[in-house]
Amino acid sequence: MKHTYHIHGMTCNGCRSHVEEALSKVKGVSKAIVDLDKSEATIEMESHIPIETFQEALKKDGDRYSIHKQGEQHQHSKDKKKEQPKGKGKGTFYCPMHCEGDKTYDKPGDCPVCGMDLVEEQNLSATSKEQWTCPMHPEIVKDEAGSCPICGMDLVPMEADSSAEEKTYKKLLKKFWIASVFTLPIFLIAMSEMLNNNPLYNIMEQKNWNWIQFVLSIPVVFYATWMFFERAYRSIKTWNLNMFTLIGIGAGVAWLFSVIGMLFPDVFPSQFKTESGAVHVYFEAATVILTLVLLGQLLEARAHSKTNSAVKELLKLAPNKAIKIVDGEEVEVSIDEIELNDILKVKPGDKIPVDGVITEGETTIDESMITGEPIPVNKSQEDKVSSGTINGNQSFLMKAEKVGSDTLLSQIIHMVNDASRSRAPIQNLADRVSGYFVPVVVIISIITFIVWSIWGPEPVYVYAFVNAIAVLIIACPCALGLATPMSVMVGVGKGAQNGVLIKNAEALEKMDKVNTLIVDKTGTITEGKPTVETVGAFNEALSEKEVLQYIVSLNTNSEHPLAEATVKYGKEHNAEILKSEDFSAVTGKGVEATIKDKKVALGNPKMMEYVKAEIASKMKDEAKSYQKQGKTVSYLSIDETVVGYVVIGDKIKETSAKAIKALQDKGIDVIMLTGDNHDTAQAVASELNLADFKASMLPEDKLKEVEKLQENGKVVAMAGDGINDAPALAKSDVGIAMGTGTDVAIESAMITLVKGDLNGIVKARNLSDSVMRNIKQNLFFALIYNTLGVPIAAGVLFPFFGILLSPMIAALAMSFSSVSVIGNALRLRTIKV
Repeated sequence: MKHTYHIHGMTCNGCRSHVEEALSKVKGVSKAIVDLDKSEATIEMESHIPIETFQEALKKDGDRYSIHKQGEQHQHSKDKKKEQPKGKGKGTFYCPMHCEGDKTYDKPGDCPVCGMDLVEEQNLSATSKEQWTCPMHPEIVKDEAGSCPICGMDLVPMEADSSAEEKTYKKLLKKFWIASVFTLPIFLIAMSEMLNNNPLYNIMEQKNWNWIQFVLSIPVVFYATWMFFERAYRSIKTWNLNMFTLIGIGAGVAWLFSVIGMLFPDVFPSQFKTESGAVHVYFEAATVILTLVLLGQLLEARAHSKTNSAVKELLKLAPNKAIKIVDGEEVEVSIDEIELNDILKVKPGDKIPVDGVITEGETTIDESMITGEPIPVNKSQEDKVSSGTINGNQSFLMKAEKVGSDTLLSQIIHMVNDASRSRAPIQNLADRVSGYFVPVVVIISIITFIVWSIWGPEPVYVYAFVNAIAVLIIACPCALGLATPMSVMVGVGKGAQNGVLIKNAEALEKMDKVNTLIVDKTGTITEGKPTVETVGAFNEALSEKEVLQYIVSLNTNSEHPLAEATVKYGKEHNAEILKSEDFSAVTGKGVEATIKDKKVALGNPKMMEYVKAEIASKMKDEAKSYQKQGKTVSYLSIDETVVGYVVIGDKIKETSAKAIKALQDKGIDVIMLTGDNHDTAQAVASELNLADFKASMLPEDKLKEVEKLQENGKVVAMAGDGINDAPALAKSDVGIAMGTGTDVAIESAMITLVKGDLNGIVKARNLSDSVMRNIKQNLFFALIYNTLGVPIAAGVLFPFFGILLSPMIAALAMSFSSVSVIGNALRLRTIKV
């Protein structure tokens, strides 16, 4: 018999394997398969086994995992969520190796799986409100400038470097200096044994110097680096074996061996003793190893702070104050106090506080920090402006339309943080290797000891002991684990600085493989700012003014860009708006309503078919002359008779032709799909040298085209900006939304282009190529480092070249391996996309 249960508490593949193993060992279970994504366990059993039996089996791992029947609401899962709420406090903390996926913590600490220090997510909460403190009495914290109530000194702005990241670095730096101060004399005492007639032995005997080394090692082991042993113990207890497992075993064995040898020298064979009869101790190896590992952690902490520098730069764009117009007066307020529809004044050189629209004045605005484009943009009344962009040399008034977390800047930071914590499929390779890594290294270490004990030169046990420790110390699973997430984090940040927002790491990996790009016309190739060029009447019974009345009256209920253009045109020509009833929009075709008890429809030829209004050949010929110029023609029908038309133009973006050429040069086939007619599409395609296009495409047609290309083995990216594009965006391998488009399109896409032009796709492809190349370099380095390092530490070169690797050199190599991976990832900050 087979039963399926829900498993709570699994966060990674390590958890999945633990649960699967625990359930498989239950008596009577034939087979247990655990699915991490579905949080399910499918168990085959000879006869029914009570669920309490499985609960007992899982309790051996503490209260971490729970099992219950499908569909059953489990109180434990509720409690667990309460223990680890997400996104509260100043920052959210997560593992840089993403051991537990996107799981986050509210407090700093170390990852329960890999043991590495958790990293703080950068967000706007810390920068939204400036606080002031007294330089003499730091416990005094105020929300505004003033004087200290204790000593009367002027309060100063609080420094922004008090992040958990900075605190971790300072704590590690303090411990490193303490470890170095005590490790250096131990190292010098140990190295003096290499001197002839060691002068230190004239002062006291070797066994007394061993005691001094022991005393000096205590602050190093039990204070400065004790966290490594805590992490090692926890990793063994939970069986989440990691880098600290190896460090804890290697350095711990060396230190304990030395202590036992010092206290009970008689239990050791003569091989381990010096001429004076004292056992040779390894306090210097243990402390130097631990200090070097601490140095590696210190360098990693500093390097980590640079990997999310892009987000930090974005955070600096967020202003703290704004000028609000209240009853005609200018009042300085905190950003948190701004509400929707507030009127704000922006002075020359100020940062724009929130998203909104200009109500009075005109200016130029530097949007390079969000779009990546260096040329300032001219803005005037009714133009939209974004939070964090910088005003030019003129003042203006604006109305707040989006505040707080709804602003573009907040959404960019949120998207970058989410993408940085996401996992790329290529990371699965590293995960599979890491799952076996530590046990294999421990086995190799044991084999190394045995081989050297049997075939090594005298003193065989000393050689065996030292080389076994070197094997444990040189192995570095963290370099493998960091290879992908570090590149993703830096790459996503780089993209955000250039107006390319990546929703997740999978998008970066897939974009590198795209060989076919589908683009929409309106708002993607064209500017998406349609304008009415002419309105015509086919029926002498109606004048052009009356045709315009019907068109405007219909479109006042529509949110389509073409509709907005006609309404604006109608207002400019003082068209009377007639009352309409029973309005409905027919997706991909047009709109219809009842006006003056007549059925009125406006749209493309398919809309006319829909309402059974025949378009005469003479009408088609008149429309075709406009369509061949790349214009869009919409027909107006009243009671199933076509009576007029409106001609709408939409200028092709200046960047479209250049971007399409650049993509084609990269071997990407570019296909234009549009709901517009064939002649209009043909005119646009000709201007852009596009050989492949399809016209009169409904949303379902675009979706089918994507599916057809995918069935033919193509990796398809789809770029669009409208609701009509959302199904195709979601179905494509990589959906690319224009940031100037609708929220539905942006939500359906994996990549969003803030500026909303095709040049952003070129940037996205260049970024993807660079990030994937960087990831492969990191994975190669991490794999080749461990593949070569472990055998060398085991002594494979000794029979041929007489080369052995000291555990201290192994520790140095291990410490710098992960730093090298991070350093390589940081190179992405300098690439040009």
